[in-house]
Amino acid sequence: MLIVTTETVAGRPVTETLGLVRGATVRAKHVGTDIVAALKSLVGGELSGYSSLMAGAREQALDRMVAEAQAMGADAVICMRVQTSAIAKGASEIVAYGTAVRLSPAQARDAS
Repeated sequence: MLIVTTETVAGRPVTETLGLVRGATVRAKHVGTDIVAALKSLVGGELSGYSSLMAGAREQALDRMVAEAQAMGADAVICMRVQTSAIAKGASEIVAYGTAVRLSPAQARDAS
């Protein structure tokens, strides 16, 4: 599945727009991660526990968006975006969304 943040794909015109697709997940922090983050904040640096949590959440949201696009018969998602919002204290929602489309077949490149 081709996923792009642009409105077009070079050399592949959109032949059919299928509609909005999205994937979402809500993740909560682990108390152990909070303790490590609190200690890390004293000396500075990346909060790798939170980075890992959010990276996993983004991947799950993308996977769910792709599954929805495939179920619609899409071969690409254009104008893809990712949004994060706080749901409750210690919990965040990640949403990946875009437009499911069908593209024209790729043209063979001229070898001359």
